[in-house]
Amino acid sequence: MKFFIDTANLQEIQEAYEMGILDGVTTNPSLMAKEGITGYNNILNHYVKICQIVDGPVSAEVISTEFQGMLEEGQALFDLHPNIVVKIPMIPEGIKAIRAFSDKNIPTNCTLVFSAGQALLAAKAGATYISPFLGRLDDVSSDGLDLISQIRAIYDNYDFDTQILAASVRHPMHIVHCATLGADVMTAPLSAIKALAKHPLTDIGLQQFLADHAKGNA
Repeated sequence: MKFFIDTANLQEIQEAYEMGILDGVTTNPSLMAKEGITGYNNILNHYVKICQIVDGPVSAEVISTEFQGMLEEGQALFDLHPNIVVKIPMIPEGIKAIRAFSDKNIPTNCTLVFSAGQALLAAKAGATYISPFLGRLDDVSSDGLDLISQIRAIYDNYDFDTQILAASVRHPMHIVHCATLGADVMTAPLSAIKALAKHPLTDIGLQQFLADHAKGNA
């Protein structure tokens, strides 16, 4: 399973890269605003800075909700850097844009996916990735992980090339469950990724090893 980090924070991206496990980056207008990145040109420049850190897919989101606007924005984003993946919302106009980009061999990430039917439409249109939002489904008493399982079964039934990019991942067990269910990619905050390395028995065992070593060399 590929590991993407979901952030616009350059320091966090650099830290994940230095861990040696980073395959790509996802971000969105909310994450950009959180970092104080506003204004069209500033946002474009920030995408370039992200691409200069990580040698992998970087999802850059369009703001338009109309087909022509999506095409123009998406082309401008893709022209920034070869690693850019154009992030398109799951709406009818978005499906049309995904097909148009697919026909031009421009990679896409269909975002805000909350049902297996939406995932099927995006795959039919040729999306490179689809992003089902696990945590937001959990928030409304739905099972986000069950959605991953449904999409995996559908894609395997018909050999779709579209990759399942599990999004709105909030904690390490989300990551483990996504791997168990066969998600191709997961994107999460750095805190959730780092939490995979933590276990109290590891800490206790390491403390004991170091204490015993110190005794033997006293």
